[in-house]
Amino acid sequence: MLLRHGESVWNADDRFAGWTDVPLSEVGRKEAAGAGVSLARSGCLPDVVHTSLLRRAISTAAIALDVAGRHWIPVRRSRRLNERHYGALEGRSREEVRAQYGDEQFMTWRRSYSVAPPAGESLEDVLARLLPYWEAAVAADLRAGRTVLVVSHGNVLRTLISHFEGLPPRSITVPTGEPFGYELTEELQPAGGRRFLSTDRRTQ
Repeated sequence: MLLRHGESVWNADDRFAGWTDVPLSEVGRKEAAGAGVSLARSGCLPDVVHTSLLRRAISTAAIALDVAGRHWIPVRRSRRLNERHYGALEGRSREEVRAQYGDEQFMTWRRSYSVAPPAGESLEDVLARLLPYWEAAVAADLRAGRTVLVVSHGNVLRTLISHFEGLPPRSITVPTGEPFGYELTEELQPAGGRRFLSTDRRTQ
């Protein structure tokens, strides 16, 4: 199961956060609690959780697991699950960046797979740091028969979904605070589309 953290205070301000350790907004805390309700109602409860080192993911996981009655499960954390580093754009509003650099450059930085902002990471860079952790830690838990919850960030999860499903990252949106999951084959490949636990809807 995958879960993007709830709304952060910089999500609310429409600012690039990246590795800046900003907290959840009040809306984000409510989204995290709602994710916990969805987990509990789904009957698909995690045995272990993996998070980034950033408090918006850590807080989301803690709130959701507490609501779902799974506050006691093992937690593993890694910088490899941190959000994409936005480099020189971190802390700046999207409106300001768009006004300075224009729509084309703005969207290239946001949605290109291989182009990074100055001093930042591309999505290709994110995948390169993510996959070793996926194989060594997350996949190891899956192979041991555990139900795994990964609580991370929008660009990290978009990149992982793209890797799983063979879709271009720019076509993937990941809502805050809405858990979704995959049933996996023995080879850890998706047996079907994403299933959103709050509605039991599936993507194709």
